[in-house]
This record gives sequence, C-alpha cells and structure tokens, in this order.
Amino acid sequence: MSGGVDSSVAALLLKQQGFEVVGAYMKNWINEDNVTGHCPWMQDIEDARTVAGQIGIEFRVVNLMHDYRRLVVDYLLDGYAHGLTPNPDVMCNREIKFGVFRAYATAGGFAAVATGHYARRIVSGDGTCTLLEGVDKNKDQSYFLALLSPEQLRDARFPVGHLTKPELRALAAGHQLATARKKDSQGICFIGEVKMPDFLRAYVPDHPGPIVRATDGKEIGRHRGLHYYTIGQRKGIGIPSNTDRKAYVVVGKRASDNALLVAFDAPDAPGLFVSEIRVQALSWIGQPVTTSRPLEGRVRYRDPRVPLEFVPGEGGRALIRFVHPQRALAPGQVLALYDGEQLLGGGVYV
Repeated sequence: MSGGVDSSVAALLLKQQGFEVVGAYMKNWINEDNVTGHCPWMQDIEDARTVAGQIGIEFRVVNLMHDYRRLVVDYLLDGYAHGLTPNPDVMCNREIKFGVFRAYATAGGFAAVATGHYARRIVSGDGTCTLLEGVDKNKDQSYFLALLSPEQLRDARFPVGHLTKPELRALAAGHQLATARKKDSQGICFIGEVKMPDFLRAYVPDHPGPIVRATDGKEIGRHRGLHYYTIGQRKGIGIPSNTDRKAYVVVGKRASDNALLVAFDAPDAPGLFVSEIRVQALSWIGQPVTTSRPLEGRVRYRDPRVPLEFVPGEGGRALIRFVHPQRALAPGQVLALYDGEQLLGGGVYV
C-alpha cells in the first residue's frame, strides 16, 4: 500500500472477496542525502495506515532501503554513467515489488503480493498465467511489468485491472477511504519533484565534452556530461536554435570522444528515427517466442502499441524490425512485447 488510491482500492477489493489481507508500505527511500525534491513518504505511510484501519486489516512498514539502493538506485546511476537511459520503474517491479518484497511475503506465509497496477492477470484451466493490459487504456501499466518472470506473475495479483480510474475513485469515495481524492503521484518517489539532471549531479561526476552537429561534424558547443542527455531530448541541451527557429535534438552519444551528437529536429535527422533495433536481456512472462513472427511493441510507457517483426537471436537477444520508423529509441530503455492485449515480455534496447 503506497498511500495512494489505487492500492487502497486493491486492498479493499481483496478484503471484500474474503481474503486475509495485510497492508504493507515498502519504505524504499527517505531522501537521506537531501538532494531530491519533495517526497512525502511520512504522509504516504499515514494515509496507507489510515486506509488499512478503515478497511479493517493489519498494516506494516517494511524497510527495503538497502535493497532498493542496491538494485534500483545503483542500476539507475550506473546506467546513466555509461550513457544509457535506464527505466527504474520497470526494474523496481522486477527486483523489489515482485523480487525482494515477494520473498519477504513468501517467507511470512503469504500466498501472493497484490498491487494497484492497472493490468489483468488471467489464469487458464491448466494453471498457466497470462497478463493483459488494464481495461482503462489511459491508465494501463502493463508496460512496467514487461520484465517479470512466470514465477513472479504466478504470485502477483492486480485487483483493480478491470476498473477504469473514475470507477476506482467512485469505489474509494463510496467507502469513504481517506485517499479517495488524493492526487496520483508523479514519477518515482525517491526522485520526488527534483529534475533528473539535479539528481544525477549529486551522484555522477561531470564529464564535459563537445556538442557535435551530426550532419557535418562541426563542434557547436560543450556539454557537462553525456549522462545528462537522452536520445530525442530537445530542451536543456545548452545550444540555441538557429535563425530559422529550428530546434536542435539529441540524436546520439559517441563514446570515443565523449561527444553529444545533435541535429535539427526533423524526420531526416540522422539517428532520430529507426526502423530496426536490437534488444537484449529478453524476459518472457510465458512461453518464449523462438521463431520469427509479427508482434506488437510499446517502445515507452505512454506510447501506443506498434506493429513489428520479432527475429530471435542468441543469448537472450533479438532483432526488432518496426513496420513504421520509431522516434528517439535510447539504449537502456525497455521494449514491451505484445500479442494484442496480452503482454508477452520485454527486452532492453542495445
């Protein structure tokens, strides 16, 4: 229970269905280094505790700060330090919620871990589990579950996946839950309201280098470190647009001379749109896809599914051929793979 309305209603529904439910707040980060923005974890704990009392269930605070720093924050910082664009939300689900916390729950005799994700878990007659998008397509969060294993999905429950957000809030209001009108949190809590560059500045040393125009190789500025930028970025590059009011966009990073590559933001900007990309660290929720076949992919959380051809390779790698070129795909990001509404798994852009 995060202290938000989604997990509050998830707990309510499970209690109504007759399950023995215990609410748990995962204490992951408390801004002990005083570098991040506002992260109201104390208020979130009190909100979750209040709702647990209203529902009539036990409430616990589970300290996972050490594991979170090791498995999520260090992954985040190491990724940016090596020029990647990591996805801490996906990693938190795999390593913390359904990793360390699932192990804690199993050791305590619990049958499953339930969250407020907008996704649907379906169990077939033979006990096989599949994962579908949430009914509310505007709130669907299946993308963030793309790297779960079959065992993790087996022990997962998503009680609110069949609801739309307005229906969920109406349920919360109807039961007078304390979080019924609480605003949704934005981003990942440990970063709070601070901008990512400010967070990175506190942990990753600056490594200045040239800003190079990709079309002609001309140096047009200097950057403080490649970790501050991602492919497709337009704002905050540190160079002005030209007199024709064309904006520069980041199209690449060159490790050999620590150069940030930019071009004018246009369909023909070199490296901005790609038709093929390779992924690694493939993870499958169900049966692995081992033959070339058409699938759909979500290249980032808020984007719609797009058609592609999946070509499996060796060692958990694959070639992805998009039917339509995709914009600003950065190494380190996650591609979620679908067959219609069914999430099959995912991989990481190379």
